Amino acid sequence: MNKVAVVLSGCGVFDGAEIHESVLTLLAIDQAGASYDCFAPDINQAHVIDHVAGKPVEEASRNVLQESARIARGEIKALSELDPAAYQAIILPGGFGAAKNLCNFAFDAENLTVNEELEAKLLKAHELGKTLAFACIAPAVAAKLFGPQGIRFTIGTDAGTAQALEKWGGSHVDCPVEDIVVDDNLNIVTTPAYMLAQRISEANAGLSKMVEATLARSLATTAAS
Repeated sequence: MNKVAVVLSGCGVFDGAEIHESVLTLLAIDQAGASYDCFAPDINQAHVIDHVAGKPVEEASRNVLQESARIARGEIKALSELDPAAYQAIILPGGFGAAKNLCNFAFDAENLTVNEELEAKLLKAHELGKTLAFACIAPAVAAKLFGPQGIRFTIGTDAGTAQALEKWGGSHVDCPVEDIVVDDNLNIVTTPAYMLAQRISEANAGLSKMVEATLARSLATTAAS
């Protein structure tokens, strides 16, 4: 059975993993007959956002792993426990947590850095020929890590964001919400999701296609090896 590692970045669109994207990704994996394990870094969030007021909560602190466990119904492990060799693919849903907790793109796009633990896991997975997939703003992580290799990726149609991410050497491809961009050379799949989606059904269209392509590629890679 195809087994996927899903890396979450908290719980909530403004300071963690986008909940709809995360759940739809898990659902698509399950409906395809594959299995998944969820992981998250055991670190504090960059900050905590009141999702009603849309403002930071002063002096509040939450842990990314503990918050991600809410989405995973408690079935989650620390990112440090992720063994890329044990999975056929790794998927990162979006949400601002991907740009705040998994990397610092939301705060310092000019000096983009990726969480060191995540960087090591993704580079190892890539070295092993695993399929990687990124939704919404999570392709910021891919753009930084694989820009020097000329990655083709999408975050939708936002020219400013695309330009900021192309700085690292990759090429952005404009993409509608229901579609995906596949980099055949690097074995990486990206989709805009809520970078463009106005309804949950729109996000689901692209996310489902992303999961389908990811699983198909991972099966083909496994068979070839």
